[in-house]
Amino acid sequence: MLQNVRLSLVLLLICGIAYPLAMTGLSQLTMPAKASGSLIADDKGNVIGSELIGQSFTDPKYFTGRISSIEYNAASSGSNNYAPSNPALAERTKEEIAAFLTANPGVRQDEIPADLLTNSGSGLDPHISPEAARVQVERIAKARNLDQARLKALIDEYTEERSLGVFGQPRVNVLKLNIALDQLK
Repeated sequence: MLQNVRLSLVLLLICGIAYPLAMTGLSQLTMPAKASGSLIADDKGNVIGSELIGQSFTDPKYFTGRISSIEYNAASSGSNNYAPSNPALAERTKEEIAAFLTANPGVRQDEIPADLLTNSGSGLDPHISPEAARVQVERIAKARNLDQARLKALIDEYTEERSLGVFGQPRVNVLKLNIALDQLK
């Protein structure tokens, strides 16, 4: 029995303390920004978000991201995980469509990309498709008195391609795009 307790303590020290500290130290040396949460700071050094966690933008002069059942609260990652047959999903989708069409009167219902109406699995996804960004251009151009072509070029500039050229889909980080939008003259 004493041998089992000693083995448990040794494994606790190795697996619970030494290994996590070694990996944290190694990651801080090799990729410090990512190891610290990929934080984004403003010009004054104030942290305004992370490129890994979405945020809610409600002002019409900003691009909006995916809906989040958890209000982008990283402490409680997840979503409602409704089945397609669930009436609550159908009702929520109708409400999201109505809200989007109200905010974007020049858009038809069939032009709304699915990622603007659905949660990601974590409820924290900071990305939208380039199409989801483009469908918001008219609203933002009016709100900011900007040329739509300039906004489309900004979306293209901030579109990230597939990972390793084959995995995932092209995507736009909404926070980075909105920061660049604020920097436009």
